[in-house]
Amino acid sequence: MPLPFAERLNNVETSAIRELFKLLGKPGIISFAGGFPDPAMFDVDGIRQAVNAALTEDPGAALQYGATEGYQPLRQQLVAFMASKGAKDVAAEDLIVTTGSQQALDLLGKTMISPGDKVIVEGPTFLATIQCFRLYGAELISAPIDAHGVQTDKLEQLIAEHRPKLVYLIPTFGNPSGATLSAERRSKVLAMAVKHQTLIVEDDPYGDLFFGKAPPPSLLALSDSIPGSRELLAHCGSLSKVLSPGLRVGWMVAPPELLANATMCKQFSDAHTSTFAQATAAQYLKAGRMPATLAKVRKVYGERAVAMGTALKRELGDAVEFTQPQGGLFFWVRLTGAGGKTKDAGEFAKRAIEKGVAFVPGAPFYASHPDAATFRLSFATADVGKIEEGVGRLGRAI
Repeated sequence: MPLPFAERLNNVETSAIRELFKLLGKPGIISFAGGFPDPAMFDVDGIRQAVNAALTEDPGAALQYGATEGYQPLRQQLVAFMASKGAKDVAAEDLIVTTGSQQALDLLGKTMISPGDKVIVEGPTFLATIQCFRLYGAELISAPIDAHGVQTDKLEQLIAEHRPKLVYLIPTFGNPSGATLSAERRSKVLAMAVKHQTLIVEDDPYGDLFFGKAPPPSLLALSDSIPGSRELLAHCGSLSKVLSPGLRVGWMVAPPELLANATMCKQFSDAHTSTFAQATAAQYLKAGRMPATLAKVRKVYGERAVAMGTALKRELGDAVEFTQPQGGLFFWVRLTGAGGKTKDAGEFAKRAIEKGVAFVPGAPFYASHPDAATFRLSFATADVGKIEEGVGRLGRAI
């Protein structure tokens, strides 16, 4: 007799990316599929020192149960970290620490979404967000994007038409698009939140990974200049892409009532994020090593992004089109079909695997109306030589 699983599971399926990883056991394969940071970028010495400091200064607190809202020294360090990026009017009590920013998304689903509620996301957007919100019964509506992020005129039309429970955006170096919302559009998003009294969720795990000029300030930082917008904004941050995903340290800044309900739901889920991981992160930030770490990461990833863009133009030519990313971890590429080449990214992915290189087809990143010609490449975990070889294999596969 089959087990009577919850009906909500009918709304989701396993991650296309996780399924793809099952195909990557072939020796010598070059993977552009994962959205992982490069382990070589981890500041192991700095993290080791932070661990030792956590176990020396207050071992009892680091190894004991903790407050659901988060380890207070870390909350204070995160406030300073956000202030250094322009979000100066945030107090420790305005945020909770989460087990990665992905838990923040789950808490938003638990606290805000009832079955049948409408939620607007970018098209394309983070695959786990689609899965998470659908698990809670959301009807997802896609807002179109371009190289400058979500198209705010179309977004406002969708908000006015559907009156969504919330709008989810990745304004800076989006996953998978790599797009960055312009400063003008950021102000418009905050203004329309106030006008339509709609919650905006800003997911910002990649904002520190810029390669040249810094991106516009976060929606959180800009909210001070748009009266009433802070009360309609939830900001999700993470140390996973800049320090270590293994620590599983993220956070959410949100209005007090939302924060209280999210804290209650987190109590039921995991009681609190690992105090040991939080104490380690707090000591790392306190030691002041993050600026040097970010400088190194930006330089290396920037070089790899340039190498990938150059190789794509050389090896695939007019068979693809893309915007060169200025930060983050990803290229978002579209097959043009020029010269009779394939326009089906799913078929292209199969050919690429046969040639020894992997990427993620773009269709799963759309909540609706998928573009089957799109695909995502990550340049984070391959060095320049591997990138050039891998893109060369793509050229032979197409």
